[in-house]
Amino acid sequence: MTTAGAVREQVWDDLMGRGACAYPLPPHGHCPNFTHAKKAATQLLAHPELQAHRTLIVGPERALLPLRQQALKAGKTLYVPHQKKEGWYWRVTDPRGARLSTLPEYGEPTLTPDGAQAAVLACVSVDPQGARLGKGFGWGARGLHLNLPEYTLAHPLMLSAALPCPADSHVTLIGMPDQVLTCPPPPPPDGTERP
Repeated sequence: MTTAGAVREQVWDDLMGRGACAYPLPPHGHCPNFTHAKKAATQLLAHPELQAHRTLIVGPERALLPLRQQALKAGKTLYVPHQKKEGWYWRVTDPRGARLSTLPEYGEPTLTPDGAQAAVLACVSVDPQGARLGKGFGWGARGLHLNLPEYTLAHPLMLSAALPCPADSHVTLIGMPDQVLTCPPPPPPDGTERP
């Protein structure tokens, strides 16, 4: 079986080799800030499921900055994981708080993401079944385990036909620059079949 590390390296190399990522460079070690992340964010936020949510947890990654900006401008409340206090979030409603550098000024630190209806996590790779692979460490490495639907954004080079290694978590929607992929529900944790 291919290791998660090998999958990440391949995606990072492909994105770098094709000029499909932006700052921070190189993308290795990060959830990549891929080109057209803004279009992917627009696609995801236009999906009826996302439009119905007023409160989201959104990762701090650079690739998710356009989504944070657009969501805040649309009047959503966001919880962004605190970069210096593990387990804490910034609660932010002001669009000026979309950037990590402005969160201390426009966000409010809190321990609980009260009212959060879903989470948007960055990824390194994902497949159409919803298997998501992150960078391997950090706040969302193994999913959030908050019993909330999880979504992600991806460049076509980050989409695998089937993830060849264990996933970090399962997403139900994948925002891409030209479409949103709807994934099947995750299998139950105990491995039993759904009715």
